[in-house]
Amino acid sequence: MRIARFSIDGNVGYGVVEGEGPEGLVLDIIKGIPYADFELSGTKVPLSKVRLLPPVLPNKIVAFGRNYREHAAELGNEVPDTPFAFLKPSTSLVGTGDPITYPSFSEELHHEAELAVVIGRMCREVPRERVKDVIFGYTCANDVTARDVQRREKQWARAKGFDSACPLGPWVETELDPADVTIQCTVNGSQRQLGRTSEMVHSIEDLIVNISEAMTLLPGDVILTGTPAGVGPLNVGDEVAVTIEGIGTLTNKVIKRG
Repeated sequence: MRIARFSIDGNVGYGVVEGEGPEGLVLDIIKGIPYADFELSGTKVPLSKVRLLPPVLPNKIVAFGRNYREHAAELGNEVPDTPFAFLKPSTSLVGTGDPITYPSFSEELHHEAELAVVIGRMCREVPRERVKDVIFGYTCANDVTARDVQRREKQWARAKGFDSACPLGPWVETELDPADVTIQCTVNGSQRQLGRTSEMVHSIEDLIVNISEAMTLLPGDVILTGTPAGVGPLNVGDEVAVTIEGIGTLTNKVIKRG
């Protein structure tokens, strides 16, 4: 099931995306919020008539770095023995079609295509065998990074937490098997990244067990699972697209700040 968050005529809501193809997609509007049992209203709106928003409003975005060996190697880093987490603020979130604003304090912006996990219920200290029970679904993410700032400042708050540094979307797919799906990133139609989730060093179960030992996860929280090799520069005017098999495509254009 594909669940989107949208805006139409100033109203914000959730809906189930039905149909196929750009012209055949419609939203069946949900009564209430989608994390618990919900009813469909039966009111259907063509997807082309709404603005898609970030599919969730997370309390926090927990990202894991260096979780693909070839990506760690391309930046000259070792693969950590245990999952390596950092936080991106909720203010870094944008949806598909929204602009990525090139930060004024950077001269080297990079894309990082990632599978994102959306949490569906409040949980902490999740045992491995219960991880699937706390997952609401999966979506596409771009962990946009000011690479020069990341190198210069050592800690990553500004490099990965600036406004628009976390495009997410286009919707949440609740029925995906994430064990071995393709992750692809293109810039202006040219392929930059191509990998599979089966290449992760630490599995989704590893990541959620690790972070839930330290902090409570809430419905709508987002876990970024790392990026495959091929990260590279983004320039003003570029269109970057993250496509994940079984989910869809997240597309954003880079604009100048100001």
